[in-house]
Amino acid sequence: MKTIIVVGGSKGIGNAIIKALLSSHKVINISRTSPEEDNENLTHHSCDVLNDKLPEIESADGLVYCPGSINLKPISRLSINDFKNDFDINVIGAVKVIQKYLDILKKGNKPSILLFSTVASKLGMPFHSSVAASKSAVEGLTKSLGAELAPTVRVNAIAPTVTDTELASKLLRNDKMVEKMLDRHPLKKYLEPQEVAEMATFLLSDKAASLSGQIFEMDCGIVSFKL
Repeated sequence: MKTIIVVGGSKGIGNAIIKALLSSHKVINISRTSPEEDNENLTHHSCDVLNDKLPEIESADGLVYCPGSINLKPISRLSINDFKNDFDINVIGAVKVIQKYLDILKKGNKPSILLFSTVASKLGMPFHSSVAASKSAVEGLTKSLGAELAPTVRVNAIAPTVTDTELASKLLRNDKMVEKMLDRHPLKKYLEPQEVAEMATFLLSDKAASLSGQIFEMDCGIVSFKL
């Protein structure tokens, strides 16, 4: 049974990943609030990743960094601190966690790291400049680390489109916005957290042993197709 560290597993996609892993993995969650799940395979550490000392963990075979931000404003209304905060959440937090646990990961069973980007890194969209800039850095980090850590540790990222989570609730807050979001995507859908969790569990598994340095766009066609 592999042990997976999940950072940010109390809500949204991170929580869906924990739920998908618990039946067959030991999961160590690191987040400010505790997940609601009560399972003997789940250990929780309350921690603000950016500001607190990270917990000591003896062994792990995988690491998932889930924290993210959706800070959508015109460039004229984005402050330098907005950009810095988004970069801290999406990039610096990931780097801090990877540096902390890399030594134990290298000793793990076919270890892997999974990060999160966004379709906005590939598809230019108004008001996404801050989040797109930080998530594009995540994609660069994924590719660079994938090369640096090969063949010992695999590193991949998922770039989801809009996912029905609390973080994205402002984008789906009424029927008209939901209809508009569905219409924008060629597959006429957006993502559910469970779909992303299924991709995550695959990429963490030995079935993905040949995949590293890759960005997997779960885009419902919005980046891939022009219809």
